[in-house]
Amino acid sequence: MAMTEVLGQAAVVLRTADGAEATVLLHGAHVVSWRPAGLPEQLYLSPRAQAGPGQAVRGGIPVIFPQFERRGPLPRHGFARDRAWTLVEYGPQRQHTQAVLSLTDTDATRAVWPHAFEAELTVSLSGRALEMELAVLNTGDRAFEFTAALHTYLRCDDVREARVSGLLGGDFEDSLRGTTHRQEIEPQAIVGEIDRIYWNVASPVVLQAPQRRVSISAEGFPDRVLWNPGAEKAAAMADLPDDDWLQMLCIETACIGQPVPLAAGQEWFARQTLQA
Repeated sequence: MAMTEVLGQAAVVLRTADGAEATVLLHGAHVVSWRPAGLPEQLYLSPRAQAGPGQAVRGGIPVIFPQFERRGPLPRHGFARDRAWTLVEYGPQRQHTQAVLSLTDTDATRAVWPHAFEAELTVSLSGRALEMELAVLNTGDRAFEFTAALHTYLRCDDVREARVSGLLGGDFEDSLRGTTHRQEIEPQAIVGEIDRIYWNVASPVVLQAPQRRVSISAEGFPDRVLWNPGAEKAAAMADLPDDDWLQMLCIETACIGQPVPLAAGQEWFARQTLQA
């Protein structure tokens, strides 16, 4: 097993025989790097990113659970992304290499969310694909609901030259204005700040940029989020260089519109696949 340290935190490195590589922090079960076979880095990680207890990493693929954004009483985006996870499995499989990380409830989590649970993230790496499966088991004796997302930061050389397709005809909420619309433009250009939730997206979403193309498909995550802070908000973020909004675009797979209900003993899972 290949272990390393990133941002002062222990991390596991996945490698395949054809040269693909991914790095996963135990802090937050956070994927911070993905290099498909024969291709450069596909994820954005801020050079000012920090990691530690109570700190969320700016970039990579944060795990959002059990609450998306501020849509509920918990801290923004819940607590899974800033907790220590446990590596429970690692190794090559028949056609890929994978790591499995686990998070269970503690006194600290129950103080803000009074439920017993086990969350498990499986990260699977093959030649030009990265698959992530999030599973949640209700280990308590009463039901609960949650929302969740995989908050993928994709790298761009200049986001203004990028185009996003796969959303045409879909309904979305513009979180900047509090309004709802239907997507009438394909592909979607990114010219500045954007914060949209697209509901019930069935087709893969594709980021196309000069010398880059990544397809994002999902099962069990019905919603998609497009997010970029734009110049003004980026300048106000301590963990993001002013001009780095140009180098990233978040395309997130999520369960937001319909919280997931889990009865005692019930398990839920969803997955996303990034294909370069």
